[in-house]
Amino acid sequence: MVRPGDRNGTRQGFEFMKANQATWPLATMARLLKVSRSGFHAWNQRRPSAHALRDMDLLARIRVIYARSHGTYGMPRIHATLARQGIHVGRKRVTRLMREAGLRGVSRRRWVKTTRRALGARPAPDLVQRHFQADAPNRLWVADATYIPTAAGFFYLAVVLDVFSRRIVGWAMGSYLRTELMLQALDMALAQRRPEDVIHHSDQGCQGGFNRSSQH
Repeated sequence: MVRPGDRNGTRQGFEFMKANQATWPLATMARLLKVSRSGFHAWNQRRPSAHALRDMDLLARIRVIYARSHGTYGMPRIHATLARQGIHVGRKRVTRLMREAGLRGVSRRRWVKTTRRALGARPAPDLVQRHFQADAPNRLWVADATYIPTAAGFFYLAVVLDVFSRRIVGWAMGSYLRTELMLQALDMALAQRRPEDVIHHSDQGCQGGFNRSSQH
């Protein structure tokens, strides 16, 4: 928002008018932005300051680095690349120029590995032999855990699925990935289905005691 008497806001208004003068009349933009039309013409004819010229040169270098990264580099890696080229500038300055130019890097989400064999744990015998099919309900259940990124951090979801119907028969969610979470999902499945003869299969994950009794 442009505020009358605010030098920075007035400059932003002039920059907006210059960028859009082919689209909207100058008089209309000046009235809406509450800036002087004559002041815009004086500003537009003024030679760029030394600081502005340095910014233009730096932005051109940033654009080259950004293009060579195929649009994946964000401020940290562009700043590091500039330093390797002998160009030492502040991180805030690089951030500002990239923001003004609309240049954004690609964030690499931190993936959480939910399946890790516990050290020293003895694998349970594989009763399924990778044959994930069942001819009736409650003959074969499979279990797994995944994570859900939230603003408060990662939450973990453990599920038990009936292979025959492909329905979730038990689940549990928590802020940790331990044996208790897996057993809560299994307990729900047992309480709901009350099976008499079912094989419960899960990966050999990091959930300690659960790993040692993952099939029964």
